[in-house]
Amino acid sequence: MVSSRTVTYSPAYTLVPTYECFNRCTYCNFRADPGKSPWMSLTEAEATLKTLQGQGVVEILILSGEVHPNSPQRTAWFQRIFELCELSLSLGFLPHTNAGILSVAEMEKLKSVNVSMGLMLEQVTPALLKTVHRYAPSKVPDVRSQQLAWAGELQIPFTTGLLLGIGETERDRIDTLEAIAQLHDRWGHIQEVILQPYSPGQHEDWGSSAFQPEQLLDVIKTAHEILPTSICLQIPPNLLPTPEMLIACLEAGARDLGGISPHDEVNPDYPHPKITELGQILQQAGWNFVPRLPVYPQYDQWLSQELRAATARALTQTLAGAETPKNSLTC
Repeated sequence: MVSSRTVTYSPAYTLVPTYECFNRCTYCNFRADPGKSPWMSLTEAEATLKTLQGQGVVEILILSGEVHPNSPQRTAWFQRIFELCELSLSLGFLPHTNAGILSVAEMEKLKSVNVSMGLMLEQVTPALLKTVHRYAPSKVPDVRSQQLAWAGELQIPFTTGLLLGIGETERDRIDTLEAIAQLHDRWGHIQEVILQPYSPGQHEDWGSSAFQPEQLLDVIKTAHEILPTSICLQIPPNLLPTPEMLIACLEAGARDLGGISPHDEVNPDYPHPKITELGQILQQAGWNFVPRLPVYPQYDQWLSQELRAATARALTQTLAGAETPKNSLTC
């Protein structure tokens, strides 16, 4: 039985097919203008992935800027993402793709080479389309909610989340959490909900103040009340100002720290702490800190035979030395 004072993380590495994105969210520190970001080649990706073999990395997060659905480059962009997932699997890793808005056909195809996928819902209020999302066509709340629904229909284990402090109200946050809860109640496919505090960076246009940590504690408590207990609450440790705040977030109900990798592509000004350092902080506070796969065990039956075999190998080869059996971890 897993201790109630267990916090998990995914040993991860991020591959970025391209930073180019047709959205222009004013708080973004990730994107590049279309045509201004070279695409990652399969040769480059293979060289990088081979250096990660035997280093304890389990998850390969395929994180991409969005090529417009009507762009002549869309097919090639999607094919590159698919091939990066295939390559990652062939080298012993478990892919998790977050590439923005996808069609049903694209999601269905990616399901064959991903153990899980994700898309931030951010906030369901349309008011942000007049402010931070004014130039971000794929941030229409109904469009993003539709993708979460498609993921449920396709039985794709899914991660979503809220971006906090981008101009939403407390009521907006509650509405977003309730929308996620309703989607999960229907399909049962939401593994994790990320509660990501806005953190200002050097490359954005917005330049607002950071989301206050004290407010994050309130959001965690609210999410814990609204969301089903089967959904794990995730917080990014690199966006918390102090170890004390990290522990406070766990005491409030968070139970996962997400993918820990050498570089946070979304928040490049906030490096991830080292896993050993996190482990020491958590152990001193009475928490068990254990790795997990990017797919939770209750979703194994949704995976193809090939992907189930890949997850079994990951458990045996990469996580076998951990103290807690990873095939029994839930939130």
